[in-house]
Amino acid sequence: MAAYTIKPLVTATAISTGGRNGHSETTDQSVSVNLSVRKEMGGADLPGTTTPEHLFAAGYAACFGGALEVAARMHRKDVSGAVVRCATSVGPREGGGFGIAVQMHIQLPKLSAEEAQLVVQETHEKICPYSHATRGNIEITFEIETA
Repeated sequence: MAAYTIKPLVTATAISTGGRNGHSETTDQSVSVNLSVRKEMGGADLPGTTTPEHLFAAGYAACFGGALEVAARMHRKDVSGAVVRCATSVGPREGGGFGIAVQMHIQLPKLSAEEAQLVVQETHEKICPYSHATRGNIEITFEIETA
């Protein structure tokens, strides 16, 4: 597998204590969350808490949405009004341990089905850093909704 070197434009740093029943926050305090394990995973599911999967879903959806805008500009397509919903699941994997899976639902009301497919594919394969980081490591499915 090829290693890629990047020239960092921005670096986000987070510190977590207590794992899934703890607290995570970024060093610039822009994100500060309490975590708890959900009931489905045998935890207490405390009110006012979140999970790593929620944070991943929010980050991937936002990143993919921004990358979608880049791909659309390259193809001179209008993706204004686009909505990206990222559902991130966690569960046991074959071979042991746990893994994640992603379902990405993308609404592109101003594009034809063919145009939307082209822009989403370009976004996923060439632009989105989350897609690059997870490629070949997680199950990901796409559902594209157009006008």
